[in-house]
Amino acid sequence: MAKVDAQFTDHVAETVAALTSSGVLLVSVGEDGKPNIMTIGWGTIGVIWGKPIFVVLVRPSRHTFRLLNQTNEFTVNVPYPDLKEACDVCGSESGRDIDKFAKCNLTPAAGNKVKVPIVQECGIHYECRVVHKNNVAPVELEPGIMGEYYPTEDFHTVYYGEIVACYADEDLRQRM
Repeated sequence: MAKVDAQFTDHVAETVAALTSSGVLLVSVGEDGKPNIMTIGWGTIGVIWGKPIFVVLVRPSRHTFRLLNQTNEFTVNVPYPDLKEACDVCGSESGRDIDKFAKCNLTPAAGNKVKVPIVQECGIHYECRVVHKNNVAPVELEPGIMGEYYPTEDFHTVYYGEIVACYADEDLRQRM
């Protein structure tokens, strides 16, 4: 499938739709070069500090957290609807225990500008370099959010990734 360059704003609607349904696939890689996939449902795209930014949240308990902190790069990959089962697996199993690319029959393909691969079978790709990160501050959270999303106090780290490349499948509109 041919990939074509895109502006980071070109596919925001499809990206947000995926975030709110099956999720999107966040790929990280550690110093050992082994990639890991994690399904995320929390993220946003915008402009901060005059840069195109993809914001993602990752809990310190996740395998991805360690990898992100080693390389400070990630890719966000928007799956087609037929990858729902892979999203389920990547959101419920740990890369500490299994190779999720192999288990889900997904292909890591070299990124254009970052060391982290993309998921070839996905339709939209954002390559990102971390420009800032901070921890969720429990004292600043609305009580309802605290109770619903952090009952075990496993607070996210928020990663601000500058989008350094964005591209999509040439026939994306026919497949989404």
